Amino acid sequence: MHPFPLLPYPIPACVALLVIVTASTDIVSRRIPNLIILGGLVAALLVQVWSRGPLAGSVTWLAGALTGFALLLPFYLLRGMAAGDVKLLMMVGAWVGALMTLQIALATFVIGGIWSLAVVARRRRVGHLFANLHYLMASPPRRSRGSAVDAAPLESVGSLPYGVAIAAGTLGVLYATIA
Repeated sequence: MHPFPLLPYPIPACVALLVIVTASTDIVSRRIPNLIILGGLVAALLVQVWSRGPLAGSVTWLAGALTGFALLLPFYLLRGMAAGDVKLLMMVGAWVGALMTLQIALATFVIGGIWSLAVVARRRRVGHLFANLHYLMASPPRRSRGSAVDAAPLESVGSLPYGVAIAAGTLGVLYATIA
């Protein structure tokens, strides 16, 4: 048995195209346009319904989108990632379903983590990274009534266009599915 569920045509090609386009815009402008996300979500729903039927397609679409959203939302709330990254994994999830979204997220975390550590080491900010981690572990963010998570008084050790890591994780899992 294949370790990854096979996706119906044209899902792999559409997902690959969407993540390459969003990674490219993230590199160039450090943004993931909402128009691409919205178009991808609508197209994913149409393809899921067409390939699986109205009920199964809608359920696959919703379960995948919610999985992608839920997996990255905590990082957004901790200010470790931008909203576009969360929406990108949500869109990918709408195309591939919940199980593959989880696999893509795990691959993305490995790729993004290695890339982040390399950037921090190259910038010689490893000590600062450990200080920030210590602060976060010692005093987790608190919620005040009716507001978002309080901003931690931390200086960033740098940021990455994380859409690239999401694209790499997605393409890696899609390749593993096809191979």
